[in-house]
Formats: sequence, C-alpha cells, structure tokens
Amino acid sequence: MQLPDDEKWMRLALAEARHGIGLTSPNPAVGAVLVKDGQLIGQGWHHRVGLPHAEVEALRNAEANGNEAVIRGATAYVTLEPCSTHGRTGACTVALTNAGISRVVYGATDPNPGHAGAADHLLQEAGIAVLSGVLREECEEVLRPFAKWITTGLPYVVAKAGQSLDGRLSRPPGESQWITSEVSRAHAMQLRVQSDAILIGAETLRRDNPRLTLRGDTVPEGKIQPWRVVVTRGGDLPKDANLFNDEFKERTLVLEGERRFPEILQELAARGITSVLLESGGNLLGQAFAAGAVDEVCWYIAPRICGGGTLAVGGLDFAVGANSMELEKVRVEVLGSDVCVRGLVIR
Repeated sequence: MQLPDDEKWMRLALAEARHGIGLTSPNPAVGAVLVKDGQLIGQGWHHRVGLPHAEVEALRNAEANGNEAVIRGATAYVTLEPCSTHGRTGACTVALTNAGISRVVYGATDPNPGHAGAADHLLQEAGIAVLSGVLREECEEVLRPFAKWITTGLPYVVAKAGQSLDGRLSRPPGESQWITSEVSRAHAMQLRVQSDAILIGAETLRRDNPRLTLRGDTVPEGKIQPWRVVVTRGGDLPKDANLFNDEFKERTLVLEGERRFPEILQELAARGITSVLLESGGNLLGQAFAAGAVDEVCWYIAPRICGGGTLAVGGLDFAVGANSMELEKVRVEVLGSDVCVRGLVIR
C-alpha cells in the first residue's frame, strides 16, 4: 500500500540518483534513502561501477550518521528495483535483508528481462513488504541509457545541434564558428558529461578542429573524458588536429571505412560504450535519423539568419530514406537569447 509520504521520499532518492548520471556506466545511476518513523536516517547513490550500490551506500551513511541502531525496521526507498544477483558487488536484496529493513519501496522495475521482478519474491520471502512503481516515469527517465543498452545491446543516442533560424549549422565564411551563445554551449556541456562517447564526422573535424573536452565548473569530480569518435570513409584526417595531439589523445577513436550508422553503434557497443552524443554535421545526423538510431534530440536554436552554410540535417540518406519524425515528452527552455528544445524520438 502506498503511503502519503512515499513520493516525497522517492523524490529525495531521485535527487541522489541524479548525482551519478554520467559516472556509473555501464551500470545505471541509482539513488536510495532510508527512513524510520518519518525521519531520514541515511542516503546514498551509486558512484562508479565496481563500487557499492546505492542501497549499501545509504546503509553505510546511516551508520556513519550514528543511526545504526535504528536501521532495523526502516523503509528503504530506491529508484531502481534492488539487484538480486551477485556481480561485481553483492546482491542488494541480501544487504537490505541482513540490515533488517522492513519495507522496500522502489520506482522502476529492472529493465533487464532476466532480473525484472526477482527482488519482489526474494524480499517478500524474507518478510519484507515491497511496493513498486512509485514515481516510475521519473525513475525510468534517469535509467533511459542503461535500459536501451541492456535490452538491445546498443548505445543510447542523443543528437545535439546548434542551428540558426534558417536551419544552418555554420555561418558565412569569415564570421565566428559559433551559432549559439555561450549560455547554450555551457548548457550543452552537461550532455557531454552524461555520455560515454562524443561522435563526429570527418568533415566536422576538418572544418571546426574541435576539442570535444569537458570544461566548466559543472563537470563532476571523477568524470572520465568521454571517448571522442571520428567517423571517416577515406581516413584523410589532419594529423595536427586537436583530438590527436592534446592530453586526451588516447581517448580518441577513429572508425575508418564505409559503415552504415547501425554498424557504427554496434562497433561502439563492442567497446563497452553505452551512450553516445552525436555532435556531427548534417550528413552524419541525417544518416542517424534515417536509420532510426536516434533516441533523444537536444536542439539549440539561435535568433540568427545565416543565409547559407551547412544544413542542420541533410545528406542523401536522410533525403531518400527517412520519414518525418516527432518528439514526445518535449521540454523547451530559454537560454539567454537562444531556445533549447529537447525530447524523445517517437518510435
């Protein structure tokens, strides 16, 4: 039975989970809080693969706060169904049972078909009351990249672009390379933080010589520089490009040869990459959309008319092979003079 404060505590668990977004791959970002007699006694989030899961972090936090004596009989709120198998760490169902937790409330069911619902049986067998589905949609939002990867074996793809009002990714020769404002570019940095890899095409490398690095005060401690992936048919790339010469040159990957976009994703998945930020030019964006490979779109639109330059989405693949597509769960945010439109591609 759902209690009046269950959503309140789950929101706090969600706040914990969001600390881990972009840091836990290939594991999901998960948060947990412990509550006894209406009081918060412990909280935690999964920091990195191989480290304790959120439930164990919350238990340890409760002990560190001097609440060890009151853990028994507490309620655990977790954004994701507690794991029920022993992997790099022990099963959280066992940890919660051994700690004497009397009730477990979780938001999203484990998207892994082999594990979904298993925690309910194990916890209830141990005499623990279980409630699932509290703030399920909000919890699933945090889990989207993991859910895509664990169910399909392919990375979650976010297509990002900054364009003018007339749909151009570049300005006329002699002008600044930037379409959007500094505010929008700082906002877009969080997309890099949340990704395992940043994908561009050879033309973007030649034209812009990007760094594709993490910058700014909002980059969390412990975040590893995402892979910087360049797709090229012929391999004719400038050897003096920043990606091949800076301190993160070992995090640059070149995929050479003729590849369809799904093949690119398969190759990245084989390297353990579970989420991809597509920051390419119009041709590669067009290939991705035409292949139905994009899961989410984040589009920055500047109040500027360029009158020419690269089309935001183009190329033969898109012109011939793609139907129009729509977004759902759309959010629109004003960023200074720019507008950011973000949403999920409707399948």
